[in-house]
Amino acid sequence: MSERTLRVALLGAAAVVLFACGEPAAPTQVRAGDLAIGVILDPRESRVGENALRVELRDATGAPVENAHVEVDVTMAAMGAMPAMGGAASVEPLGDGRYDAKFALGMGGTWQVGVRVHAPDGTTARAEGSLTVGTPGLRLAAVGAGSAAAAGNTAVEDEHPGEFHFDESRLRQIGIRSEPARRAPLTSVVRAAGRVTWDETALHDVTLRVGGFAGRVEADSLGAPVQQGQVLFELYSPELYAAQREYLEALRARSAARGGALAGAAAQRLRLWGLDAGDLAALAKRGSAQEYVPIRAPASGVVIEKEIVAGGAVAMGQRVYRIAPVDRLWIEAELFEAELGAIAVGTPAEVTLAYLPERRFEARVAYVYPSLQAERRTARVRLTLANPDGVLRPDMYATVSFQQPAGERLTVPDTAVLHAGDRRFVFLDLGAGRLRPQRVETGRMADGRIEILSGLEEGQPVVVSGTFLVAGESRLRAALETW
Repeated sequence: MSERTLRVALLGAAAVVLFACGEPAAPTQVRAGDLAIGVILDPRESRVGENALRVELRDATGAPVENAHVEVDVTMAAMGAMPAMGGAASVEPLGDGRYDAKFALGMGGTWQVGVRVHAPDGTTARAEGSLTVGTPGLRLAAVGAGSAAAAGNTAVEDEHPGEFHFDESRLRQIGIRSEPARRAPLTSVVRAAGRVTWDETALHDVTLRVGGFAGRVEADSLGAPVQQGQVLFELYSPELYAAQREYLEALRARSAARGGALAGAAAQRLRLWGLDAGDLAALAKRGSAQEYVPIRAPASGVVIEKEIVAGGAVAMGQRVYRIAPVDRLWIEAELFEAELGAIAVGTPAEVTLAYLPERRFEARVAYVYPSLQAERRTARVRLTLANPDGVLRPDMYATVSFQQPAGERLTVPDTAVLHAGDRRFVFLDLGAGRLRPQRVETGRMADGRIEILSGLEEGQPVVVSGTFLVAGESRLRAALETW
């Protein structure tokens, strides 16, 4: 007797001993690599309500596989407004390689069955199939390299247990269209909410270095635009007035031995107290001191803080203005932790504003903050953005899009993928009206396509249009068969 025949005989005998006490369906047996999997449906005809799958595992020598991790899923895909149903069964080890998986069916029709086994020695196996409420037994086929049907399996060799047959003209009538899975450049997009703010590195404060009283105020309101060198206000200060007179006296005594040194020291004091170089030259030319000295803007921009009014007293060290440029701004965006992986300094981004939907602004990440916002669990990134025409204004909300090229990936249109709980599947187009559900693992999504990590090979055709109709019609057919 060959080793394969012995394994099958042992598995069949064990199934008879295990399930002889009830009236379950005939055993379904598949071999996945070095594991033989026997499955019996109890009751014989699945019903709406409680059911069970009795699973028995044998290794290549026919010995029972103990302490394996067995997962059984019984699901029905979502269709239209109806959500996906089913999920993981409750699996209980019974000893001697036997496992009991209990599950409930919420409605009639065809349900997809998945069995996954992780043996203690690291061997894994997977089988997929289907059962139909009111129909005896189930259909099951091993999935993966080295998989094959064993004696007693109700699935025929050239047909997957979940396969459906449709008239080709019917498929055309309901708009079913297929295309092959193909490798294509994939660029995922991460979108984040952002806020426009001032460039903090370009802020300028006007702080007095001598006390006095404000005279005429020209930059008299918040938001007032100013140019570098423009007069902001005039300041009367006894110290400044006295320093001007000392400077003029030193200039008159320049011909004396110490006149040049005194004039230089007096000019330096005036400059340190905030007198502009042009005003200092004008003072020397005029030859008389001014009671009210002009204080000028150190940079161009707009006034965002103002703490001065005409006639008011000002103290040494007091900040009277804060000026911010508007030709360059920051955008601070918030990203979730999982989205930070591909974001770094220099990462390009596209910025859009709700009030200018037709405009696209190009920016780059200038800084990634080192900590998270504790309450929201988000991280901030800063982008620098040119604003030559002044259409961006601080405190505006913006949408920031980061593109993350992933290189070439095996992809299908996102319309091809259906969801059933935490599982994803597509319909393989086998030709001649034959369609088969195929479980897949998916990755990134971008530009209407989704990455396929496993479950498909390049060139395999899948249904990309009308997938919900296929799922609905196959479910309806299964339901009609039970009436």
